[in-house]
Formats: sequence, C-alpha cells, structure tokens
Amino acid sequence: MRLLLSPLLAYLIGSISSAVVVARLMGLPDPRTTGSKNPGATNILRIGGKKAAALTLLGDVLKGVIPVLLAKMLGGGPTLVALAAMGAFLGHLFPLYTGFRGGKGVATGFGTYLALSPLVALIMVGIWLIVAKTSRYSSLGGLSAAAAAPILIAIFLKSPALIVYAVVSSALLFWRHRENIRRLLNGTESRIGD
Repeated sequence: MRLLLSPLLAYLIGSISSAVVVARLMGLPDPRTTGSKNPGATNILRIGGKKAAALTLLGDVLKGVIPVLLAKMLGGGPTLVALAAMGAFLGHLFPLYTGFRGGKGVATGFGTYLALSPLVALIMVGIWLIVAKTSRYSSLGGLSAAAAAPILIAIFLKSPALIVYAVVSSALLFWRHRENIRRLLNGTESRIGD
C-alpha cells in the first residue's frame, strides 16, 4: 500500500505550482502566460523580482524535499524513496492542478537530491556554480549538475532504485530543457547578467 500511496502523495505535493501561488499572492501576472511562460523561479524573477523568485524557488525545492523525507520517515526502503522522489518530480513537470503544464524541474529535482543526500546536493550546487560562473549560462550549469546526478548517486548511495530515479529524472530534465539546449547550440541562449 505504501508503494502506491507514497508516490501518489508525492505527485500531489509536487503538483502545487509555487510560481502560480506566489504570483497570485503577490498580485503578479500568471507566469504561464507571461515572459518565458515557464512556471519557475527564473520567469518569476523577470516578472516580480528577487523576493517573488526566492519564494518560488523555496517552494519548488520543498516540493522535492518533503515527499522524500516523508517516505524515509515511513520507513521506506530505497524503492519507496525513489518512487516518492519521482512522484514529486513528475508532479512539478506535469501538475494535476494546472492542466499538466509545469516547470522544468531543476529546483524540485534538487530538493529530492537534498533530501536523499545533502552531500550529493552540495556537489551538484558546486557543479552548477562552476559551470554557470565560467560560461555565464544558468541553463548549462543546471544541465551539467543533472548529468552528474546519476554518477553521484551511484558513487555515494549505491542504490539501483535511486540510480534509476537519477537517470530518468535527468533525462526528463534534459527533455524539458530542449529549447535551452537548442539556443545553447545556436549561441542565442541568454547569459547571466545580460
């Protein structure tokens, strides 16, 4: 029963759109219809500034942290924890409450890794910072950290179920960033500070 309830509850938590909630509370335009039309912290930053973006980012990270911690507290093994992480991640990408139009998954995915292993999450932040600082492409930093996630999980957690989660979530994150990847290849992706 826990194998069904944990990922379902995680999906419902992940489906809460932090960007939409923050936009409504702060009287901002709907992020799904403004700017990049992506309900994520970067678009909220453009629409509403740093405070709105920080709240959105925090909400998106917590959507990943809470379900994984709940699965761990229920005494779930790696499979249950991996299913909870996947449920939260899929909820963010394809949210039930907003017509399955979700974000790209970086913050919520990071939240799952933070709850799985703070060390893995710290290394991922380091990768993002180094790549983003040297290239000035935030998207490239996020994609680099996502690419490293399965390797880091294999090294530090050694759980086949968690490795599968890392591979699948990273593949989905790359798919959600396909336009960014196209712009990176074309040299038209916006840089940090532009």
